Amino acid sequence: MFVYLSKKIAIPHNLALQVVAWNSAQGWIACGGESGLLKVLKLESSSEAPAKTGGAQSNLSMNQTLEGHQGNIMVITWNENFRKLTTSDQNGLIIVWMLHRGIWFEEMINNRNRSVVRDMKWSSDCQKICIIYEDGAVIVGTVDGQRLWGKEIKTQLAFVEWSPDGKNILFCTLNGEVHVYDTEGIYSHRVPIYCLDNGTEGTVAIAGIDWYDGCVGPDNQVPALCVGFENGRVQIMRSDSDDKPVLIDTQLRCTGLKWDPNGTTVAVAGMQTQQQSGSAGDREVGVVQFYAPHGQHLRTLRVPGSNLRSISWEGNGLRLALAVDSHIFFANIRPDYLWGYFSHTLVYAVLKKERSEHVVVFWDTQSDERYTKYIKHVTHIRSSDEYCVLVTKADDASGQYIIIVCNDIGSPVDSKYLHIEPMHVAMTNSHVVVASEDVVYIWMYRNSVTKQSHGDLAAAAGMLGAGSKRRTEMMFHIDESFAPGTGLHDKEGFVPPVAPAQDPIACITATEQCFLVARESGVVQRYSLPHLSIETRFAIRCRPQVIAANCDSTRMSVIDINGMLTLYDIEVKSSRGSGFMTTEMEKKMNQGQDTAGQQLEFERKDVWNMRWASDNPDLFAIMEKTRMYIIRGLQPEEPVLSNAYICAFRDLQIQSVLIDEVIQNPESPRKEVLLDFETKSLRDTRDILTKVSNLKDAVSYVDDNPHPRLWRLLAEAALDQLDFGVAEKAFVRFEEYQGIQLVKRLRLLDDRVKQKAEVAAYFQRFDEAESLYREIDRKDLAIDLRVRLGDWFRVIQLAHGGNEDLLQQAWSAIGDYYADRGKWSNAAQYYAKASNNSALVDTYYFLEDYDSLERLITYLPEGSPLLVDIGHKFSLVGLCEQSVQAFLRHGDVKTAVDTCVMLNQWDLAVNLAQQQNFQQIEGLLAKYAQHLLDKNKKIEAVQLYRKANRHTEAAKLLAQMAKEMPGGAQKNPDRIKKLYLLAALEVEKYKNKTLDAQMTGVTNATMTTAQTVQSLITADQSVSSDRALESPWRGCEAFHLYLIAQRQLYEGHYEQAMKTALRLADYEDILDTQTIYSIIALTTYYNKFFMQCSKAFIKLEASPDISEEMRTKFSDLALRIFTRNPPRDPSSRMMPCPKCNTRMHDWNVSCPSCNYRLPFCVASGRSIFPEEKAGGIHGPEDAAGVLGGSTGVVKCRTCRHRMYTSEVRKLRNCPLCHSRLDAGVAVPPSYHEHRY
Repeated sequence: MFVYLSKKIAIPHNLALQVVAWNSAQGWIACGGESGLLKVLKLESSSEAPAKTGGAQSNLSMNQTLEGHQGNIMVITWNENFRKLTTSDQNGLIIVWMLHRGIWFEEMINNRNRSVVRDMKWSSDCQKICIIYEDGAVIVGTVDGQRLWGKEIKTQLAFVEWSPDGKNILFCTLNGEVHVYDTEGIYSHRVPIYCLDNGTEGTVAIAGIDWYDGCVGPDNQVPALCVGFENGRVQIMRSDSDDKPVLIDTQLRCTGLKWDPNGTTVAVAGMQTQQQSGSAGDREVGVVQFYAPHGQHLRTLRVPGSNLRSISWEGNGLRLALAVDSHIFFANIRPDYLWGYFSHTLVYAVLKKERSEHVVVFWDTQSDERYTKYIKHVTHIRSSDEYCVLVTKADDASGQYIIIVCNDIGSPVDSKYLHIEPMHVAMTNSHVVVASEDVVYIWMYRNSVTKQSHGDLAAAAGMLGAGSKRRTEMMFHIDESFAPGTGLHDKEGFVPPVAPAQDPIACITATEQCFLVARESGVVQRYSLPHLSIETRFAIRCRPQVIAANCDSTRMSVIDINGMLTLYDIEVKSSRGSGFMTTEMEKKMNQGQDTAGQQLEFERKDVWNMRWASDNPDLFAIMEKTRMYIIRGLQPEEPVLSNAYICAFRDLQIQSVLIDEVIQNPESPRKEVLLDFETKSLRDTRDILTKVSNLKDAVSYVDDNPHPRLWRLLAEAALDQLDFGVAEKAFVRFEEYQGIQLVKRLRLLDDRVKQKAEVAAYFQRFDEAESLYREIDRKDLAIDLRVRLGDWFRVIQLAHGGNEDLLQQAWSAIGDYYADRGKWSNAAQYYAKASNNSALVDTYYFLEDYDSLERLITYLPEGSPLLVDIGHKFSLVGLCEQSVQAFLRHGDVKTAVDTCVMLNQWDLAVNLAQQQNFQQIEGLLAKYAQHLLDKNKKIEAVQLYRKANRHTEAAKLLAQMAKEMPGGAQKNPDRIKKLYLLAALEVEKYKNKTLDAQMTGVTNATMTTAQTVQSLITADQSVSSDRALESPWRGCEAFHLYLIAQRQLYEGHYEQAMKTALRLADYEDILDTQTIYSIIALTTYYNKFFMQCSKAFIKLEASPDISEEMRTKFSDLALRIFTRNPPRDPSSRMMPCPKCNTRMHDWNVSCPSCNYRLPFCVASGRSIFPEEKAGGIHGPEDAAGVLGGSTGVVKCRTCRHRMYTSEVRKLRNCPLCHSRLDAGVAVPPSYHEHRY
């Protein structure tokens, strides 16, 4: 940071000031002194000042004298939240002032008349005030004047301070002790004092106490409580009980101290004794010392006068008010902000205390776009032409630092970890140089050798070893003296020294050719880049704080700790080749006999910012107090009022930024904070060109002050006047080849108007150029100009009704314009006008307008390459039919089939392969199915077969899955039934498909009975190889009956359950013996049919498929049952056999006489008997039909199984195949329909 005195206000009648207080919220300044002097002043804010000056000047906008005190003013304190001023004098009179219509009035008065008020402080929320008197009296009151409590402390008091949270009050006694009380006035503890020497405690008075109220919470470890003593000793504590405070000896007779509003700097004011030459004796001068919270000394400010009594900060922390004798001095603070400027981008970091991290903003000053990052512990920001480097502390406990190189949108390009503490950082276009107190680290972050294949960098490529990690990161100790190739260490191999440096590094700088290291003693060491070697060493007579080198590394500027700017010649005229330093050479340098290090005759005071021009080694700009000076050589130009930081100096133009305003509003900076200044030569050249019509004066002036920017100005002015001789000379002088060619082209033109139009186009005044062309009736040239510009909207206006090819080109270009901006619907309209089918394909695809894309297939000619693109786009979104259509129109059958396969549309693939005689599809289908089966994905294989219309393969696989279902009928009977059902349905589809194919394949109008029979025989032969295909419904029927029997048994319908279970005996090829006869034995036992039950147990005991253990259990169970129940069946209803009329039980499943198997009802499981009519019995044909009457039977058209109408009256679906009955059940057919 830099500090300088900027303003002084004299107090009338030379009355000495005692105290000054600056209201940080509203900006009022209250000052009090002798004889009751009390004034309230206000300075103009920087926002009220003209923008171009950057807030450099501040005039008084309020100056009011408050009358009411008679004695010397002792204490002044502001209540910022309620806009009140509280003052007290030596007589103990306290007055509270309030603002009314711009005038300060007395609001409350209090006079204790017993002692003098030593201090008053408001709490951080401004709700309470604590007033202490010298005799130990304490009063705590509210903002509205109400007294909360009072207390008499048995000691004399000097100062009071509130804790930031308002829970404690600190009282400082006259003998130098600090006591802590709570808000109720109860004593808590004593603050330990460590800064005083042993034996002096209690004898040194306290000069001031200040507790920064911005650090609240137990996790905040930043020191915030500052206590200063009159002998200059200061301690900064983290809390009122900190046993390891920061200790400082300021060497002052301290008179006061204050934290800045941000808590980053504490200012300690006092008087310092200076020895006078001769017999004048010693005298005291006013000094303000600035320290960081952790004790680092930042700056010393010397103040003229004999008595510095009080200081106070402005609300933004950029100015400090000092009460000196009968004057108020104002000191401007120029903080060391974290910022950089590169590539038209301003990068800056601001600490967000609520998040405990820095917000880093990359602000593109041209487009006004901002990119925000949040990074913890940012310590440095430096920039080059294209990149910036951020230095941060690692968030873990490793103590490492991270060096991050970022581009202009804040994206990290590369990063490195570092074990030394980066105290100084410099950056060039290829290197980052970081230094601690005694160690230097160099990182070649960008391989510049590839960009410049010749020169020093190319020569260095072999030495450095491009891409070698060892040579891209180097470290060395500052006291090492080495030649090229010796003394260097890579980062991993470097061992830092144990002992601290005797002469630490003070600052560094770097250019493309070298980097300079300045040490606190004034020794400067110059090293070459990129091949690292020490070039020279010299001494300067100051303690440098900031150094910088010009663009060709021949001069160095130094700003010392007092703000003095000096210049040095650092050009190395000795041989650079070897880099070896002999003893004689070292002596020569140390004695200052070498030319490097010679001080130039140039000095400026109070300089706080400077920058060399990046394109001229003799030009630089400095900020001296509130003025900007541009120095050419050693001669300054006329100053300009400014308070801005310099960003860049190039082309005789300075870019600067009011970084103070940017930091105060980091989220949304205004473009008004960016200021541009021109050098005198640039301004004078503009004036000459503007005011003088003859270019001779301008040519002679630019000849005397040559610079490429001035020659460019002159060339542009000469072109405006069509003075081609001067223009060509100027273009040659600043080496602009395109300009020379322009002049040659202009000389060839025969018309002066054409020349003017070309010049206007060169200056980008295109409307003027177009109007000039149209004046001479050269519309074609105007169109050509707009075509070259890409202004296709204007081209359409000019070429309307003209060249159709040009219009199509313009429409297509406008479509490209909208497509680049993502406005695809607008782009589609113009592409359609231009018949740009290639672009239309992409546009419709991005719009997801697949209907228009499909219509484009028929519009395009057959074989067009665009059809392939359309096909691929449809396949990407899963639209198989449209994709196939596109590929077929292109004539690519194989790709069409492959698309069907890829999208799993096997039915379409097979049909397409059959139509196009594509043989490979069968092998591909089989291979893919086998692949799925190898991975045990049987369901997926079934789906594959179904999509490819391979019904028999699907049925076989489903039947196999049903048989292999784990758990069998005991665990998953419903799932197994579904698998058998799906297999049966696949077989039905196959039969129907085969029959339909035979029917449609006959050319005759009718099909003979022989042909029908032949087709059915062929179908039967194809399915007879597999039992599951031959009798597809058997498995489904078995598990269906098993499920019905179980349900009827659990519902207590034992007779129906028995009838259903007895039928399961026909399905021993599907269900295992134990399952079948267990359910039969169970149902017959409950229904008291012990004969049938006995038969079932006989089967269970004799079956070899059942284990011996289970057969024994069945035998024991049968013994217990039939010892109590004889094996007899009860009587039951008798029904005639439909075939032989033999009477049989209604629970029989087949006729005992003729073995005719009765059909069964799939809804109830019982056998279906024909109805007895008129005493006669119908023939066996009736069993195949559907009979009317109350016992009518219906048949499902899908599975062709029957059921009693009474059982399915409330059902909508077939109980077996689950198809819709309203769609699959017809009216009962007549008896004659089923006769043989």
